[in-house]
Amino acid sequence: MRCALYARVSTSDKHQDPETQLVPLREYVAARGWESAGEFVDRVSAGDLARRTAWTALLQAAAKKQIDVIIVWKLDRAFRSMPHMVTTVQDLRRWGVGLRSYSEPMIDTTDASPMGNLLLNILAAVAEFEKGLIAERVRAGMDRARRQGKPVGRRPVLNGDLDVLVPDILAGRLSRRRAAARLGVAVSTVSRTLLRKGRVDGAPPGRANPASMSGTA
Repeated sequence: MRCALYARVSTSDKHQDPETQLVPLREYVAARGWESAGEFVDRVSAGDLARRTAWTALLQAAAKKQIDVIIVWKLDRAFRSMPHMVTTVQDLRRWGVGLRSYSEPMIDTTDASPMGNLLLNILAAVAEFEKGLIAERVRAGMDRARRQGKPVGRRPVLNGDLDVLVPDILAGRLSRRRAAARLGVAVSTVSRTLLRKGRVDGAPPGRANPASMSGTA
């Protein structure tokens, strides 16, 4: 059995040592005479998947069938939520890779046992229930905001803030690039908004844009 060990400590746990997780995992593997296929360690929060490079590398190894089972000290070291766990376990099963939790021995997907299948189905149902609750809370919050007359949805990117800068842009005192940087948006957003407001290439409304008249008589 080729085993990959995964440990993670959060950025807020500055005094936490991943060895606290890895030592019992090594002993667990050694006691069973299994083969170590590497140790993967992340020092980042569970939800920051983009920076969990060790976790990404571990899943890549699993997809290439370079390991047989992933062992974690506890499920929350690997997964940010129940839906995240369910989808990952489904991927692992498709690749023929099991998952075991040292602190939660009931979590074992290394074989297609009836108990393992039952547990996975229960977790999937809980994940779907959790997703439904979140959606219901979001809808309730939006309905409450509408009844109170509050705006619902995404805030307009510029929200009228560009109007304050238009005179300086038209007078050439402020470039579109600097205006975009001040507003925290892309230059193209400023240009599109000016166009929509009738300020084509910086020309005030009602005044012909010289560039558009070139080549005409």
